[in-house]
Amino acid sequence: MKKWVTEDWQFELTAVEGKAASCRLGIEKGDRFVFSYGCPADICPRVMIELFTWCEVIRCGGDFTYRGQKEKYEMDLLCPCGSIRFCLRAVPINRDENGLPLPNGPRPED
Repeated sequence: MKKWVTEDWQFELTAVEGKAASCRLGIEKGDRFVFSYGCPADICPRVMIELFTWCEVIRCGGDFTYRGQKEKYEMDLLCPCGSIRFCLRAVPINRDENGLPLPNGPRPED
């Protein structure tokens, strides 16, 4: 793998309610996943399908206040099964002193 894109957002997904016995993967309150673009290890694929959309909202310049949340970069969401409640937080990373994203590296040649 030759990653060349410099990611400018990191996401933290934390289970804030739920019990392992209620989740097929055993996710429970306190479990935390940190990722940028790729899928975090051991995350439920059904959660990731929904999660990806909200991460794209942030990557494209939006924020969660348009969804009725109080914080621009933090939102609560329920897993599709309804058994685990999560908090998603977006954190800007890889920025210069003015807060602008750093440039990508060179594209790999084929």
